[in-house]
Order: sequence, then C-alpha cells, then structure tokens
Amino acid sequence: MTILTVFRSRLRPEAESAYNSLACEMSQLARNAPGFLEEKSFVATDGERVTIVLFSDDASHAAWRDHPRHREAQERGKHELYLEYQIYSAEIDYVASFSHDAVS
Repeated sequence: MTILTVFRSRLRPEAESAYNSLACEMSQLARNAPGFLEEKSFVATDGERVTIVLFSDDASHAAWRDHPRHREAQERGKHELYLEYQIYSAEIDYVASFSHDAVS
C-alpha cells in the first residue's frame, strides 16, 4: 500500500541558504531510494513549507526515514534550521483523479 508523508515546516530566518542546500541533497537522495514514487514541495505566502512524498510501501518509506544521511539531516534540521515542523504519515487507501485532457 502506498505511503504518503506530509512534512510541514517553518524555517529560522537565518537558515534559508543552508536549508535550500540540504533540501536539494535530501530530495535527490529520496528520488534515488527504492520505492520512491513522487515528491512535491511548496511554500505558502505565510512562509510555511510543505513537502509531500509518496513511497510504494511501508518498507520503502521506513528505509528512507531511517537512511543514515537522512537521519543526520533530520538532526541538523532540529538544531539549526527549523522553528517548527509537523510530520503526517499514512497509508493511502483511496485515490481518485481527473484530467481535463482525458475528456473527449
């Protein structure tokens, strides 16, 4: 079953540059991980950042969560980069989609 993770965060004002570098590295690492499906990141007008990540199954998600370099980045984030964050993780049991291009 597909695993969805939503990571919501706010950065410390002085952390933008360091965050961008580390986020780029973590994104590339995730994209190369077994079971990776998709990642999207957004920044809201109030400064909140949201990253949505999909992995094909729980084992792949756990392997990413526990990857040694990812663990290092998590610790750095706690101590140097984030004012706050929340992580939501869930199994997806329903998906529906629509594409205007598919309509004839």
